[in-house]
Amino acid sequence: MTGERLEVRPEQRNQTDGAIVGLSAAKGSKSVRLQKTSEPFCTGHHMNRALLPSHLLLLTVFMAFSAAAQSSDAALEHARKLLASTPLIDGHNDLAWEIRDAKGAPRDVAAYNLRVRSPKQTDLPRMIEGKVGGQFWSIYIPGEIKDSGYARVQLEQFDIARRMIARYPDRLALALKADDIERDFKRGRIASLLGMEGGHAIENSLGVLRSYYELGARYMTLTHNVTLDWADAALDTARHDGLTEFGKEVVREMNRLGMLVDLSHVSPAVMSDALNVGEAPVIFSHSAARALTDHPRNVPDSILARLPRNGGVIMVTFVPAFVSPAAAAWDTEYQRQWTRLKATVSDTTERRRLSEEWKTAHPTPRATLGQVADHIEHARKVAGVDHVGIGSDFDGIDAVPEGLEDVSKFPQLFAELIRRGWSDADLKKLAGENVLRALRGAESTAARLRKSRQPSNKTIEELDGARPRA
Repeated sequence: MTGERLEVRPEQRNQTDGAIVGLSAAKGSKSVRLQKTSEPFCTGHHMNRALLPSHLLLLTVFMAFSAAAQSSDAALEHARKLLASTPLIDGHNDLAWEIRDAKGAPRDVAAYNLRVRSPKQTDLPRMIEGKVGGQFWSIYIPGEIKDSGYARVQLEQFDIARRMIARYPDRLALALKADDIERDFKRGRIASLLGMEGGHAIENSLGVLRSYYELGARYMTLTHNVTLDWADAALDTARHDGLTEFGKEVVREMNRLGMLVDLSHVSPAVMSDALNVGEAPVIFSHSAARALTDHPRNVPDSILARLPRNGGVIMVTFVPAFVSPAAAAWDTEYQRQWTRLKATVSDTTERRRLSEEWKTAHPTPRATLGQVADHIEHARKVAGVDHVGIGSDFDGIDAVPEGLEDVSKFPQLFAELIRRGWSDADLKKLAGENVLRALRGAESTAARLRKSRQPSNKTIEELDGARPRA
């Protein structure tokens, strides 16, 4: 249950004695209907004994639904109260790209008014309702850009995200370290951090990496969906069996800077190499458990089991194909169909039409809030409660789990975990304490390393030899 409303209402009354002859009990989208349509409950001063068992049954059903609704409401109220005292930090939201791609006014931060309901899943009223205390805003750029290089688009995304944060100073505040998050939460602001999604943006340059850190990036996903010259992506062909020597140097330099290494999107071999070479906690900003949903974007148990030693956090995502086996199977088949269309249909408009036609004929299976909770509990079981968080991927997804339709629904997820027996202490860790600890771990590691290590001047040619660009 996710806080459904229970309603019992009279539908018909006997005009002579007022006996209720029809009741409807509605819970969410389901209903239970029990009716008596002929005789009144009482006749004069005499109870109709034949009807007593049916009315007792109706009363029993009514009381059971009432108790369930009260329990659900109590869990939701409990969740809201807890999240009012502990910052909920979401690891991944793609609103900045949504603003860039907005129909009618692309890249127009002012036109994309966050004070009213937005076209997708994120706006300020719903963030407030959802008790969001801290947000890593993804400043994603595609790995397939071929025009003027990655730097221009990446800098534009920094600009969009930072202007968006500055536009709402009463609600949002730029955060650069863990202490900022706690300070902003106490002031009633949503602490706003920036996360780069894809190491292709550094264009094989550690100097560019440092520049992005100075602009405010506090994590970088090592790859997006395209294998790089120095790291293998989960959804692309593996060419390096993990990280190259330059890739390892990227991780070391991120540790020296205090930038979290994000291992969502990378291959398991890259995950392993990053854990081997890294000295600071890692994160998975938006991934789920591969043991429950066998999708290549998810994290194997063998990697989850290494998080306690590293201090890192898996921030469980809401992406349907990552949390639902049925949705994952649909996604695999859709990708197969799309690959076939690209190979056989040269006209892009016709290709999109045929793709939409296929999706209409094959509706996406719905994931559920309960499945997201299952992944959270699996991560807790394998990695430990100190190493799990939340990474929605709102505004980066079109389909959403039932019960987690937008940023207002975070309390419903916590209510579900409350009903599963989670303690307040563990819920606070999930909400934000774990990722705060990881961020502080990255900051303390950077403070130590900067005392003994100068900025790296290594190049990919020096460490890996000359190679064609990805």
